Amino acid sequence: MTESPENVLFVVMDTVRKDHLTPYGYEKPTTPTLESFAEEATVFEQAVAPAPWTLPVHASLFTGMYPSHHGADQENPYLEGATTLAQTLSAAGYDTACYSSNAWITPYTHLTDGFDDQNNFFEVMPGEFLSGPLAKAWKTMNDNESLRKIADKLVSLGNTAHEYLAGGEGADSKTPAVIDQTKSFIDDSEEFFAFINLMDAHLPYHPPDEFAAEFAPCVDSTDICQNSKEYNSGARDIDDEEWESIRGLYDAEIAHIDDQLGRLFDWLKETGRWDETMVVVCADHGELHGEHDLYGHEFCLYDPLVNVPLMVKHPKLEEDRREDQVELVDLYHTVLDALGVDGGDPAEPGDDAVALDRTRSLLSQSYREFAEATNDDPGQRGGGEYAFVEYSRPVVELKQLEEKASDAGITLPKDSRFYSRMRAARRTDAKYVRIDRIEDEAYRLDSDPRETTNLAGEGDEEIEATEATLSEFEAAVGGAWTDALDDDVSDDTVEEMDDEAQDRLRDLGYLE
Repeated sequence: MTESPENVLFVVMDTVRKDHLTPYGYEKPTTPTLESFAEEATVFEQAVAPAPWTLPVHASLFTGMYPSHHGADQENPYLEGATTLAQTLSAAGYDTACYSSNAWITPYTHLTDGFDDQNNFFEVMPGEFLSGPLAKAWKTMNDNESLRKIADKLVSLGNTAHEYLAGGEGADSKTPAVIDQTKSFIDDSEEFFAFINLMDAHLPYHPPDEFAAEFAPCVDSTDICQNSKEYNSGARDIDDEEWESIRGLYDAEIAHIDDQLGRLFDWLKETGRWDETMVVVCADHGELHGEHDLYGHEFCLYDPLVNVPLMVKHPKLEEDRREDQVELVDLYHTVLDALGVDGGDPAEPGDDAVALDRTRSLLSQSYREFAEATNDDPGQRGGGEYAFVEYSRPVVELKQLEEKASDAGITLPKDSRFYSRMRAARRTDAKYVRIDRIEDEAYRLDSDPRETTNLAGEGDEEIEATEATLSEFEAAVGGAWTDALDDDVSDDTVEEMDDEAQDRLRDLGYLE
């Protein structure tokens, strides 16, 4: 392998929890490709995502910022005023591309800013439409507070359409196309940064037949609960047998991702590019399948969501397993470091641009020695021992949850996790979660890895130290979320919209 690979392949397996992967000890053979990959990569056991869902996590990967800094979440669902990793690498002469079938990673969220080529593989919303009239109407609505609630419906289009279109080969057919276009891009590139997001393991689960036959035999994917809001709202129960079927389909989807990654990795080896390429494989977040009486990846910061798989192949990293805690935010700096790019130059006047910080690079001898850092990174509290997670209220999911509850005659309590914002500080043995509407949560991860016994306020020394560090982080990012947001998540302002915006919503089926 070359000492300094000239290229980076960055793979995000959307919604994949690490305990369903063979390299992390899963007993089912879901990921033989990744099992082989792990033999020549560093496997990180304690990698922490900065949020439990796609948009803020990817914005952090692309900016090196925590969610409260870059501001991309469902309260403000697009990335603005920040120079992206792709913009920096493009300016440095690298060919850059982003391919996915995730509706959050599109021109209309600005996550694809700076990529020389991008394709969302989403037929309902062509890229030129997203960057044209819809993007204009959407941004206009987001900038007008009275119209924000209807704008929130637009950002749910991707997941809604994914749910309705995914059937049989529907959702999974995108991943082979993503792999094919990635190969084509690499074939035409000299030095490259290729970023791909693979959506198979995101609800709903309709895996290809060959993988369903192995991991979920005799399961009809149209008969099981594929809508997490039905379960979370209390409108539908799921028994143990159905959970087993759900997990089987989930495993089949992961196996399909692994199979397609094998096709890409084999091609890189056959064409002589493997040794010249740093390869990062991670998940942006995980998924809950009934743990803590929750389904999906909303309304909490439990470890199955935020302690994610991460494997990195680079000659400076040993082919080994690491138990020290790392953060996905660090990958921004790791990529810059690997390609010898300092960054920090704004792509546009007034942009925030994060420069390479080698105390954040997995490749650096000074990794996590934050006392040596000379910046104002709010995550450099606690001497490098802590990771931080932020979760603003999920407006789109909350609206859908309310609708499911209402249809079933259920009233959701306003003082509940569903309406809450959360922040957490985590180290390998302890976690503290600040929540703005219900009691805080805290767990000793060393003795209680399933997070079953809440120790907030119980006097545990390690918990108290973690809470104190969380307070330092909160102070650095503008204060704790202690003022609960308005309960209202309705969208009664359609009549206030201009004709163009209403036409766009009508085109998308939201208006009659």
